[in-house]
Amino acid sequence: MITDLQIIDAIPQVLKTIDIPQLGAKQQGKVRDFYFDNNQRILITTDRQSAFDVILGHIPYKGAVLNQLSAFWFEQCQDIIENHMISVPDANVMIGKNCEGVPVEMIVRGYITGSTKTSIWYSYINGQRTIYGIDFPDGLKKNEKLSQPVITPTTHAEQGGHDERLTREEIISNGLVSEELYSQMEQTALALFEKGSEICEKAGLMLVDTKYEFGLYEGKLIQIDEMHTPDSSRFWIKDTYAERFANNEEPENFDKEFLRLWYAQQGYTGMGNPPEMDQQLIVAVAKRYVEVYEKITGKEFEVFQYPIEERIKENLKKAGIL
Repeated sequence: MITDLQIIDAIPQVLKTIDIPQLGAKQQGKVRDFYFDNNQRILITTDRQSAFDVILGHIPYKGAVLNQLSAFWFEQCQDIIENHMISVPDANVMIGKNCEGVPVEMIVRGYITGSTKTSIWYSYINGQRTIYGIDFPDGLKKNEKLSQPVITPTTHAEQGGHDERLTREEIISNGLVSEELYSQMEQTALALFEKGSEICEKAGLMLVDTKYEFGLYEGKLIQIDEMHTPDSSRFWIKDTYAERFANNEEPENFDKEFLRLWYAQQGYTGMGNPPEMDQQLIVAVAKRYVEVYEKITGKEFEVFQYPIEERIKENLKKAGIL
């Protein structure tokens, strides 16, 4: 089990970014650095922590959790759709197929909740009843389960940008995605959400909402990026949800929502420079990520020593990439 001291000792040496000139030009997403190698992408998951579409700081071990948890889910759900994962040569590295990204993120929501402006709850409490082109009834309470999961798509913002809302009609009419392909994305996203919910429930968690990204590889739709991680998903503790909901209390979250709430309490919602994370918050976030990994996979997280740049390069050499 990871300790506070291990996390604190790692803070000065977290993986903020990694430069490997032999692989050519580096590109960066919000959390991942990636390089192209022939028809492959080398995706290196750093410890950068984002929320509100902003890099807030760095969390020890976070990158390894995201990478390994995504690998677990890709293996579990490959019967639903093929994914981009080829191999995982290092705790923080995934070799993936080089795909043409679909410029739409598929957000599946099983509950009405959230604290950001893209959440359906934000719109609902401000009087909207048609949100993302979907009609919602009056009388819903925050954190209530929807009669069926809904898809609320957004644009895919680059680092520093903000995701923007879309409707199914806008996506098709503007030619972002063909109607046939979008229907396939809808069906796949809902199937992934159903299977993810079943696996999370066995782990004592509720998969509340999540993000899926897709790409085209040799003309075929496949899943890319990450899957059912604390960065892309909201998890609640199953055993305490019903009582807390009945008492109008917030569910026990097991994701990065408490991080968003911490920043919201500081008056920060994504504009300007964010307040600096204190050590207590960093430790709490790191432990939360590791515990999510352990609950879902049933495996103990393998704690390693920082710095990790040389380890990553050595493992890429062993994999024949360097």
